[in-house]
Amino acid sequence: MLQIMEGSHAVAEAAKLCRPEVVSAYPITPQTHIVERLAEMVADGELDAEYLCVDSELSALSVCLGSSAAGSRVYSATSSQGLMLMAEVVFNVAGMRQPIIMSIANRALGAPLSIWNDQQDSLSLRDSGWFQLYGEDVQEMTDQHFIAYKAAERHDVLLPGFVCFDGFILSHTYEPVDIPTQEEIDAYLPPYVPYNKLDAKSPLSMGMYATPDYYMEFRYETDLAMQRAGNAISEVGKEFGEMFGRDYSMHTESYRMDDADVAFVALGSICGTVKDAIDEMRADGIKAGLVKIRTYRPFPAKEIAHALAGVPKVAVLEKNISLGTSMKGIVGLEVKDALTGTGIDVYSYVVGLGGRDIRKKDIRAIAALAEKGEGNMFYGLRTELL
Repeated sequence: MLQIMEGSHAVAEAAKLCRPEVVSAYPITPQTHIVERLAEMVADGELDAEYLCVDSELSALSVCLGSSAAGSRVYSATSSQGLMLMAEVVFNVAGMRQPIIMSIANRALGAPLSIWNDQQDSLSLRDSGWFQLYGEDVQEMTDQHFIAYKAAERHDVLLPGFVCFDGFILSHTYEPVDIPTQEEIDAYLPPYVPYNKLDAKSPLSMGMYATPDYYMEFRYETDLAMQRAGNAISEVGKEFGEMFGRDYSMHTESYRMDDADVAFVALGSICGTVKDAIDEMRADGIKAGLVKIRTYRPFPAKEIAHALAGVPKVAVLEKNISLGTSMKGIVGLEVKDALTGTGIDVYSYVVGLGGRDIRKKDIRAIAALAEKGEGNMFYGLRTELL
C-alpha cells in the first residue's frame, strides 16, 4: 500500500513486517523515532516481540547477541556515537556468525559534537564483518530491510548486516513509500531457522577463546561468508523484484552512463541530488553520469569496474574522511583499487561532513574539477575559518 510516511516510521514498519522476536535499542538522535515506534507497536499488540529497554547501546547489542544466539530473530537500530559504543559487540556478533540486522541512521561522529548527517559512523566499521547496504530514498531503505534479513539468515551466509540511510535527510523526511502487507512479506521472508543455538538440552559454546593455531581460520571463514553474502544479496534482491516490482539484484545502479565523459560515484541520499545535477549538466552539453553504490560491503569491485569502463574521469563524492590518506575518502580508495590498470583517473572529494549542504551547483563544480585533474580534496571548505 502506498503511503506518505516519515522515513523512520517506514523503517519501523519494515522491521515489524520481518517479525523480529526480540527488539533492543537505545535512543539516539536521529534514530530514536524508529525504536519509539517499535515500542508503541509492542505495547499496542501490533508486534509480538520482546522489547528490552537497556542502559546503553553496548547493552542493546549485547541483548541482541544473546537473543540471536538463543535462536531468535532480532533487530536493533543506532547512530553515530551509539554505534561506536557498540563496537566491541559489533565485532563479536560477526565473529559468532549471528544474522542480526541493524538500522543505521547515519550521523557525524564527535568531537566536535554534531547531530547532523555524514557516513563516517558506519564506514568506520567497514571491516567488522557486517555487510552494509545504503539507501537513496525512503522506499529503497525500507525494502533493504527485507532483503537484509533474507540474505543474512541463509545458512551459507550467517552474517549480520547494516541497513544505512542518511540521518534527518531520510530518517525525518516524509516520502511516498509502498509498504507490503504482512502476508506478502511472510511469503517472501520465511521464519528464521537458526543454524545452531544455545540450548541446555544440547549444550554448545559460542565465541570461545581461540589460540594463534585457530584464530586466523575463523577470520578466513568470515571473509568467505562475506563474499557469499554478495551473491545472496543479489539473489534475494532479484526475488524481491519479481514479487514487488523493485529489482535489487545489482549492488550498483548506473544513471546516464552510456556516453559519460565524467562519472560520479556516491552512496546514499546525495545520489538524488547528483541525478538532478546530471540532468541539468546534460542539457548544457556536459556528459556526466552516476554510479550509485547500494552494497558497500562486500564491495562490488567487478560491478564498479564494468560500470565505469571507458570513462576518463571519476569523481567519488565522500561523506566521510579517511584521515592521512592521499585519496582523502574511504570509498575512493576502493574505487581506485577496483580500477587498477584501467588508466581511469579517480579523484576523491570530501563533501557534506557534519551535515553541510550539497547543492547541484557543487556537483557541477566538482565535475569541472575532475575534468581538469584537480581532486583528492575537501570541497567547500570555509577558508575564513582556517
